Amino acid sequence: MSENNVGNSRFPRLDRRELLAYSAAFGTSFLVSQGLMSAAEAAQLEAAKPAPAKPGKKYDMKKSINLWALPYPDKMTLKQCFELAKDAGFDGVEVNYNLEGDLSPEASEKDLKAIGDMARKIGIQISGVCSFLFWPYPLTSNDLERRAKGRELAGKMIHAAKHLGTENLLVVPGAVYIPWAPEKEPVANDVCTQRARESIQGVLAEAEKLGIYLNLENIFANGFLMSPQEMNDFVDSFKSDHVRVHFDTGNIMQFQFPEHWVDICGKRIKNIHLKEYSKLAGTEFKLESFRPLLDGTINWPAVLEALDRVGYRGYLTFEYFHPFPHWPEALVYQTSDSLDRMLGRKA
Repeated sequence: MSENNVGNSRFPRLDRRELLAYSAAFGTSFLVSQGLMSAAEAAQLEAAKPAPAKPGKKYDMKKSINLWALPYPDKMTLKQCFELAKDAGFDGVEVNYNLEGDLSPEASEKDLKAIGDMARKIGIQISGVCSFLFWPYPLTSNDLERRAKGRELAGKMIHAAKHLGTENLLVVPGAVYIPWAPEKEPVANDVCTQRARESIQGVLAEAEKLGIYLNLENIFANGFLMSPQEMNDFVDSFKSDHVRVHFDTGNIMQFQFPEHWVDICGKRIKNIHLKEYSKLAGTEFKLESFRPLLDGTINWPAVLEALDRVGYRGYLTFEYFHPFPHWPEALVYQTSDSLDRMLGRKA
């Protein structure tokens, strides 16, 4: 078939939008082989793609992984997770604070210090403390008891971070709406802002005293702080260096782009979730839209360049919610290798 016959009058020709959609899913070479695109059109689309990272450029940032990407506690102990992360080449592990278990209110100061010491003895740092508990116990809940419980847990997490030997605590500041656990009534935006500010202010003095940063995370579906400008205004309102941003690259990919947030939030960013996302999922809300690193649609060269521009030199923590059911260590090594290539540590 000649190029002039592609999309001839016998069949409706694909428009540019359709070609972009199909090529994103199957690749331009495949479409050419199916007679749906000419070689010239394929070359034009390929030329329009974002430029690859500059060869050999190295970024001075640290590699970390969240425990949710490992089969803890079902198949591995904390010690085994730390050893695996170290063997895979990570600089840090982000741990998760739970209601029960090794990292929970059940753990004493001595227990938590022992966990931090164990990690450092293995040769890996605790890059931060994260927790799912901000969802069942939101700092902005309409339920006063749940709201109070959330603030109590935030206080315990501040002390846990201190005992573990990390200065980073991820804080989910609030939610207008929680898709997977909606309240009877959504929280009005202005009420959400007021409650979030009161809750964070209520634990800020203790965080400052202990040297812990309350890093507020941008979320993808909570209806709160949905733009970088809103995030900046909220963070700046506390007038404290200990209220910063925990930026998640995947959380705003449903409708926005992380490289834009990085430039606008700038030096406020204290810690990062390097989460992959695929826009091929469209606007449907589902956790499966989050992918293994590099198996998505985030423009990583642009994100890394933006982080470098604002002087970020901290942890890049891969967050993933589904450890591989078989050979779970494969995801850990795969992610470490991807990060090495992204940071210019490996060609």
